[in-house]
Order: sequence, then C-alpha cells, then structure tokens
Amino acid sequence: MRRALERLVVGVFRSRVWVAVALGIAIFGIVALARLVSGPDGTGDEVPRGAPVRPLVTIDPGTGDDGVVSPPPQPSIKARPGTPAPETVARAFAAAWVNHQDVSAEDWHAALLPHSTAALADKLSGVDPAVVPASRVTGDPALTPYAEGLADATVPVDSGRLRLRMVTSADRWLVDGVDWERA
Repeated sequence: MRRALERLVVGVFRSRVWVAVALGIAIFGIVALARLVSGPDGTGDEVPRGAPVRPLVTIDPGTGDDGVVSPPPQPSIKARPGTPAPETVARAFAAAWVNHQDVSAEDWHAALLPHSTAALADKLSGVDPAVVPASRVTGDPALTPYAEGLADATVPVDSGRLRLRMVTSADRWLVDGVDWERA
C-alpha cells in the first residue's frame, strides 16, 4: 500500500499539468488568506470601498480662495494710431489675393506686398495666381486674438474661408500666414 501511494505521489508530480494545478491552488490559498487577515489597504483596518486611504488635506476656511475668480481677459487687438486696423489689413489682403484673373504673377504679388510680412512675401514670390481657389470676397473678416500682436482673421470667400495669420510688425498689422478652407 505504501508503494502504491508513493507511485501515485511521484506520478502526480511528474505531470506538468498537476504541478501547475497544485501551484495555482497554493497561490490562490495564500492570497485568500492574506485578504482575510488584512483590510483592503493592507493595515488590517476596515476601510469602506472607494474611500481614500489617507485623510484629505483641507485648507483653513479663513484663508480664502486662491482659485481663479474669472477667466483671464481676452488679448486686445489694437492698432497704433495712424495705422490701419487688423480688419482693414485682412480685407485689403483678401481683396488682392482673390484678384487673380487677367493679372500677371508680378502684379498680383506686388498687390499683396503692402499687407504682408517679408517672410510671407518671400513665400509667395513666384506663386502662379491662377492656382488661387477663390475669385471674390463674400463677407467681412472675423478676428480671433491669441496674444497682443497675434491674431487670426477669417475672411469668407466664394469657395470657402481664407484664414490669415495677423502679426504686428514695426507697430502695424501685417499678414504673416495664409491658409484656405473649402466650404
């Protein structure tokens, strides 16, 4: 009988499946015993599910609130006296941009220069005005200020919206970037 029991035990532990089952049962038993002995936070104290383990830090009510009372002010869009407003510059640039029929590339580029930064003028140099996807301005520019001296102007055109990045350069507003969105 003893030999039969020995063979059974040795046979069971030779099989990988039985070894894995025995290890799984042992690990499950250890984890279950540990959970029964200690609380959810590992200290042995019962804490309701979802409750913080450590106390919440509070501020003395007499100190006052240091949070934001109101949203920060919108950056202002101002033009220096005697210089055109950003809307005027955006409108003039858009009118020159869409005026591409029966105009040479040089004349089209020259019409954009008074309203463009030097960097944008360089980028537009050599552009064929025939590729301009609009032929007329259909509304007034809408400005979105981002910072003092930086704004976007959106100008409705017959084929979508012309988006212009406006910056102040030498205390006057100029167009520094051009993008077009299809309607």
